[in-house]
Amino acid sequence: MQGAMTALITPFKNGKIDEETYAKLIKRQIENNIDWVVPVGTTGESATLTHDEHKRCIEIAVEVCKGTDTKVLAGAGSNSTHEAIDLAKFAEDKGADAILSVAPYYNKPTQRGLYEHYKALANAVDIPVVLYNVPGRTCSNIEVDTAVRLFKEVENIVAIKEASGKVENVVALCAKSGISVISGDDAINYPIIASGGKGTISVTANLLPKKIAKLVHKALKGDFLTSKEINEGLYELNKVLFIESNPIPIKFAMYEAGLIPSLEYRLPLTPPSKESQEKIKEVLKKYL
Repeated sequence: MQGAMTALITPFKNGKIDEETYAKLIKRQIENNIDWVVPVGTTGESATLTHDEHKRCIEIAVEVCKGTDTKVLAGAGSNSTHEAIDLAKFAEDKGADAILSVAPYYNKPTQRGLYEHYKALANAVDIPVVLYNVPGRTCSNIEVDTAVRLFKEVENIVAIKEASGKVENVVALCAKSGISVISGDDAINYPIIASGGKGTISVTANLLPKKIAKLVHKALKGDFLTSKEINEGLYELNKVLFIESNPIPIKFAMYEAGLIPSLEYRLPLTPPSKESQEKIKEVLKKYL
C-alpha cells in the first residue's frame, strides 16, 4: 500500500451530510491524481457522525471511485472492537479496497489489548487493514514492537498511518519489518517518505490534491529534491491548517476557496476564532 491519500472532510448542509458536495469533492481528488481517498477518518468528523451517516459516506466514496484508478481506504475505527468490526465488514461488503482503523480511544488499552483488538478486526475481514497511530488524540500509542508483531502475525495488516510526530518511529518500523508506513502529519510528509515511508494520508490534499500527489509520487520515484521543495513550499499552509483542532481550519479553508457551499461543523467542533480565520485567509492568498 502506497501513494497520495486524502483524508476527506465531510461537508454538511442544514445539519445533514451534503452528499452532492461530498461526491464532487471526491471527483476532484480523482481528477488530481490522488491514489486513495479516505472517508470518515479524523478529518471527516467521524466521531460525531451516526453509524448510518458513517456508512453512507463510505458508500458514496465507493460509488464515485468505481471504475477509476483511485481506491477507497474506509475509516473503520472505534473504542469498541465489535463496533469497529461492524464498520469494517460494512466497508468490505460495499466494495472498499481497505480499511483504516484508529487505535481505540479513551479506554486506554494495554499493548496486549491493542494487539488483540487489531487481530480480531483483521480476522473479521479479508481486505487489507491499516493501523492508525495518533496518540495525541487517542491517549493510546501503538508501540513499534506491537505494530511489527501485528504485521508479521496477521496476514492482512499491511500498513500503519503514523501520526505520532516521531520520525524515529518510521525508521524503527522500516528497519524491523516490511510494513508500509504512511505519514499522518503533513508538515513532515517528505521526511517520512525519505526515511522509508510509502506515502501520506493528507489533510492539505483536500485543498491542493495535485500538489500533494506530486510530492508523494516524486519521492516514491526517487526525486527527493523536488519532493523536498514541494514540502517546504507548503510549510505555511500545513502549519496554519492545524492552528486549531483538525478539521476546523481545513473546512474553513475549503469554504474560503469556494469548494464547499456552507461552513458547518458538528458540535463540539465550532468554526475557527476570528483571529484564526484572518490567519488562514492571509496564508491562503499565497496558495490559491
